[in-house]
Amino acid sequence: MSTIGQWQLRAAFAARLSEMYGREVPAYTTLVDVSREVNEDVLRARGADAERLGSIGRVTAERHGAIRVGTPRELRQVARVFGALGMHPVGFYDLREAAASAVPVVSTAFRPVNGEELARNPFRVFTSLLTPADPRFFDADLRARLEAFLAARELFPPELLTLADRAAADRGLRPDDAERFLQLAVRAFELSAEPVDRAWYRTLERVSAVAADIGGVRSTHINHLTPRVLDIDELYRRMTDRGIEMIDTIQGPPAWKGPDVLLRQTSFRALAEPRAMRTEDGSVVSGALRVRFGEVEARGIALTRAGRALYDELLDRVDEQAARHPGTARADLARAVWERHLPGSEEELAAQGLAYFTYRVADDRPHDGRTPPAGITELVRQGWVRAEPVVYEDFLPRSAAGIFQSNLGGEGTRDSDAQGTAYDADWLSGAIGREVLDPFALYERQQNRSLARTARTLGLTEPVS
Repeated sequence: MSTIGQWQLRAAFAARLSEMYGREVPAYTTLVDVSREVNEDVLRARGADAERLGSIGRVTAERHGAIRVGTPRELRQVARVFGALGMHPVGFYDLREAAASAVPVVSTAFRPVNGEELARNPFRVFTSLLTPADPRFFDADLRARLEAFLAARELFPPELLTLADRAAADRGLRPDDAERFLQLAVRAFELSAEPVDRAWYRTLERVSAVAADIGGVRSTHINHLTPRVLDIDELYRRMTDRGIEMIDTIQGPPAWKGPDVLLRQTSFRALAEPRAMRTEDGSVVSGALRVRFGEVEARGIALTRAGRALYDELLDRVDEQAARHPGTARADLARAVWERHLPGSEEELAAQGLAYFTYRVADDRPHDGRTPPAGITELVRQGWVRAEPVVYEDFLPRSAAGIFQSNLGGEGTRDSDAQGTAYDADWLSGAIGREVLDPFALYERQQNRSLARTARTLGLTEPVS
């Protein structure tokens, strides 16, 4: 009997999740439709240049999801489910430090990690873990109540986890098992119809709407799904024209005349969804919660560690400018800062070691008998080698926190005088039970492999750098 491979499971899961979320949140379907229209228009206008950072097939199919869980045990189970799909935890994001309001979570992203798997299907899930041990948000009594509540629930049925482990071990499943796995996996992320304990939810909501969404219910759900678009500014305009209320800003780098880098994100605002609420006397009444929204993203070139340091420095410069010029639009200030301090071409980004590229020997260079130079910058300048930008596959903590904040009903509470609990990538690796991979190391490996292939093809005895 044939086997359904992990990438095929991943693609099917992403498609079914998108269908389910579109039924539950119809505005998401509008977002997907408008994204497709924008992508088709950009492709017609720009031709091959529109596919510089990924084929139109990949861009149109690309999604990322976001979920939230409450305990390391739940996070380990999530890792098993996504491990079945060939997805690994990459990156550590501390949204507690990236947000001014109460966002008491640390996060990672589960995604494919090699180029072939990303090309087949790049689905990724931004996964946040609640931090009840952080006294800035939860006092001892609330922490104890919250941890007891979380310990008593079960998010993923044993059958799903058994099938997930089998898929991971065998790198796929038989068709009947694959179908059952997909049914159970999608069902695990549907919005539950179980009544929400209104008093308990409101207790957590006073601390943080994010905490209430995670620890105020007995299930989890897809918090948002995100298509990829080639022109996010045009997408924002068209969604607004259709009467969809968008958040105030596009998070991440500004629109400017230079290369697209890292990640730009925006969303429509969380919608009030009907939910059954259980009151203090045990009766069930109709209520509504605003926790889910539709996000959209535009991906650019992955920056090196030096490039990210420069990016963070530029954000600080924009903050300073915004404080000095409160009447000026932040996007205009950011654009001016970028144009003063960030190289305006891919060539300069590469030459200054600020961004990642893969390299291949040019097929069309005449064979003139000359000896190729040793350095990659000269190899590219003289036409021996072509540079292709590496797409940024990950996330930005400040942008993620900004999206979360823009969709919260209130600021929540935070005791900034208390000492926060320390979390880092090593702690999260232990919590998950598998290594949280360093995204910079993944990009660097991809670049270095291409440099090694280039050196071999050109017959160079020294490594290309």
